[in-house]
Amino acid sequence: MPRISRRTFLKTASAATAVAGLSRGAPLLMGNPLGLPLALQLYSVRDLLPKDYVGTLRRLAALGYREVEAAGFFGHGPNDVKRAMNDAGLQCVSAHYPLKELLPRVDDVIQFGKDLGLKYIVCSAPWLKDPSRVPDPGSQAARDAMTLGDWRWNAEQFNRIGERVRTAGIRFAYHNHTEEFRSERGVVFYDEILRATDAANVTMEMDCGWVVVGGKNPADYLSRYPTRFAMLHVKDFKMSGASAASAPPPSTEMGHGTIDYRPIFEAARKTGIEHAFVEQEEFDMPVLEALKIDADYMRKLKV
Repeated sequence: MPRISRRTFLKTASAATAVAGLSRGAPLLMGNPLGLPLALQLYSVRDLLPKDYVGTLRRLAALGYREVEAAGFFGHGPNDVKRAMNDAGLQCVSAHYPLKELLPRVDDVIQFGKDLGLKYIVCSAPWLKDPSRVPDPGSQAARDAMTLGDWRWNAEQFNRIGERVRTAGIRFAYHNHTEEFRSERGVVFYDEILRATDAANVTMEMDCGWVVVGGKNPADYLSRYPTRFAMLHVKDFKMSGASAASAPPPSTEMGHGTIDYRPIFEAARKTGIEHAFVEQEEFDMPVLEALKIDADYMRKLKV
């Protein structure tokens, strides 16, 4: 799950007309670098879904997206979500939940996932071992202040939840942002999560964009841990040089930023990646126009 807010953008009738024209006859797009169905993290359309859930899903399918990952269901039950996905020609394969929400209601989340037919339940954000030690435990500042002990405690929770999720016939994954790439006493927190979690119960969803912003190399992690990653998030940023975890750079359309995805996809092809979700977090044009640019990039990129 992302941690930065999307910029305000203009929504015009002419833009909607343009998107509708572009969508007619859109082919079944594939994310060519990995030969996977084109997929989208629905956080990208978080402002559109509450206004028109069914219509937004259909417009995404018209752009060529075939798989989606949820970031909230906006009050819809699993049967309604499944019906809307089926009607649009989409498959919801995964859903995000922060650890704070997972801990008290794992069974409810698992049942929702089973009813919907999810393949993955993903922890989208960590939590503090002792939230009372900071004034605002849900803030980014609190997450940036997490200690090695906090991360080891999180790994224990992932193992415990992951076993319950696996027993239910679903897989459990953890999704990173940038705080995982801080270190303590020479130990990079993300490396410790990989070390301390049981691969049988916990796989990883690597957000490649946030890895780069955190100052690390996604291709390096894919090469060093080829069996630990099942999913990717692909997004682009306008980086200004040095990593900027404390002040994230602007999000932009795929291919319009500074992240070179060719070596990342080259490394990913040697692993067991099953899904690669496009995600865009900020927009300076109508959302669906931007997501078409993202889709075209994924379709055309050759590795």
